[in-house]
Amino acid sequence: MRAILCGVLAAGALAALGAGAQAEPTDIVVRVLSRDAKFVGTSMGGMRVTLRDAHTGEVLATGLTQGGTGDTKLLMHKDGGRRAGLADTSSAKFSTTLDLKEPRLIEVEAYGPVAQPQAAHRVVSSQWIVPGKHHSGGDGWVLEIPGFAVDVLAPPAHVKIKNGSSVDVRANVIMMCGCPIEPAGLWDADKYEVAAIVKRNGEEVARVPMKYAGQTSQFAGSVSVDGKGAYEVIVYAHDPANGNTGLDRTTFLVD
Repeated sequence: MRAILCGVLAAGALAALGAGAQAEPTDIVVRVLSRDAKFVGTSMGGMRVTLRDAHTGEVLATGLTQGGTGDTKLLMHKDGGRRAGLADTSSAKFSTTLDLKEPRLIEVEAYGPVAQPQAAHRVVSSQWIVPGKHHSGGDGWVLEIPGFAVDVLAPPAHVKIKNGSSVDVRANVIMMCGCPIEPAGLWDADKYEVAAIVKRNGEEVARVPMKYAGQTSQFAGSVSVDGKGAYEVIVYAHDPANGNTGLDRTTFLVD
């Protein structure tokens, strides 16, 4: 009986201590960086950021990164590497304040860019956050999102093409932050591989290189159509230097 009573008293004491613990406001800033480029912000619809307790799955905060792409000189300078410096006050971010009573392993998920759903990716990171120990100084909690935002402009989906025709394929290709691509630019069109994979009735029939089309971020090529069926065109952009890759699709019919 004495042992049971002691156990009850100990449990009560722990509960009282837990009930008496005061939540501490803890600031967190999350930024999402486009691989080999700048921050993803308002111009691309932002990134949807969600903070969760990694153990319980409880959603603690959610919202969009907002703001600009950041200072190009800080992000892309050659001396010391492109990551020697990151954010300034204009750099897009999601800010929140969590009321924490105890250390929690927090998982952050970022999904987007919201305005380019065909290019959207999900990236996840986790770390311990201690009450009152802010994670808002410097660059904040930075996640990197890979890919290019590829948007096929032509041919339009489900258009009917005459057999034996030559079909123009055109796509807009930008970094995930919206940064432009052009020859000899900071993001050099000549250093990226852009191509169209052509399938007919589910089988690959051609792979066509696409070249810079004379307009910022646009690439074009021509696909020869030989045979009736349902065609799918997958346009991809690839950076051989770091493996960064993005793509988009369209379809057309040949009868």
